[in-house]
Amino acid sequence: MKRISMLMIVCAMFFSANIIKAQGEAAVPFLILAPDSRAGGLGESGVGLADNSAAIFWNPAGIAFLTGSEVSITHSNWLPQFNLDIFYDYATYRQYIEDISGSVTASVTYMNYGEFVRTLSNSPDPVGKFRSFDAALTLGYSTKLSNDWGLGFNFRLIHSRLADKPTEQEQGSGVATSVSFDVAAMWRPQNFELPLIGDLGNKFSFGANLSNLGPKIYYIDQAQADPIPTNFRFGFAVRPFEDEYNSLTWTLDFSKLLVDKGKTNIKDGITGEDTSTVISTTKRKDWYQAIFSAWGDQSLGEELRDIVTSTGLEYWYGNMKEGFMFALRAGLFYEDPAFGNRKFMTLGAGIRYDLYGFDFSYITTDVFKGSENHPLSNTLRFTLSMNWGTKSESTLGFPRGI
Repeated sequence: MKRISMLMIVCAMFFSANIIKAQGEAAVPFLILAPDSRAGGLGESGVGLADNSAAIFWNPAGIAFLTGSEVSITHSNWLPQFNLDIFYDYATYRQYIEDISGSVTASVTYMNYGEFVRTLSNSPDPVGKFRSFDAALTLGYSTKLSNDWGLGFNFRLIHSRLADKPTEQEQGSGVATSVSFDVAAMWRPQNFELPLIGDLGNKFSFGANLSNLGPKIYYIDQAQADPIPTNFRFGFAVRPFEDEYNSLTWTLDFSKLLVDKGKTNIKDGITGEDTSTVISTTKRKDWYQAIFSAWGDQSLGEELRDIVTSTGLEYWYGNMKEGFMFALRAGLFYEDPAFGNRKFMTLGAGIRYDLYGFDFSYITTDVFKGSENHPLSNTLRFTLSMNWGTKSESTLGFPRGI
């Protein structure tokens, strides 16, 4: 049990990221939380790989290169160091339909913040209880434009329930609903000759995903609306080594939050005996403006430092023709100290047996000085999946050997 004041603490600690610096850049930050165990073990990178149903989040265009069907579900207890009743669930489904020359996809994201005790400002006595959560339903479509290019679209319904009643004198409640959409592309060339390196055809892919494009979300009134976390992610995956039973894949992602930070002006209003402090905030731009202005609201050096980098290595042994494979993964996630300061290492593993798959990932911050007690440390994700009728049109795509 927690008091209502804990809700704001939870929201502040939720990301420990650049989302909470300055005024708080975006609402509903659960929308950019890395959802699945496989990419979670790769330093939370996946926009260039995107070869399973979790690509709905990372890059829906990657699903254009897959056939068959797949379902998966991921569970994670979040911020485990604080022993709070916070958990994260993510379920996905994809289905290739030949008649529409592409795949339809769906996912459900659910972040549970636990149960809270409501109190009044002038009394510590409880006056009620409520549960808080964020949720999103995503529907999508992906298709191939050519043998080398894939395109993906998502539409998303967002529902946020922080509190079921207003706080004392406030009107309305802490419940909000909004929508967003994603646009993504994937280039996975069948022939790609590089000098001194050789042919990387079917061993290299580049992806880009512009996600969470949509209107601001508000709980009380539109004057207090905040942008949702529009995010641009791009990167690649390359498989430098592969034989009948072994493969090694390297992923590298870059991402940037594209929201208007707004500006706060603080000055002393000294008029006669009036020495009060005057605080004014400029109106924050809408998403269709911010996707352009967010690249130039700081100096060039600060813009580059504001880009988050994540990378990972994945080793597979086995061959699905024989019905069994297992994987080992490791990755790094880096965010500049002045722009959130999330720095951690990830580890992971996976097994594929016949139609079924199991993956887990683990976050540790102990490798970075001063980050030993970071809120994300010791976070585990677990994913169960089932995949049938799948045939990847690239050896980079999973599963191999089909």
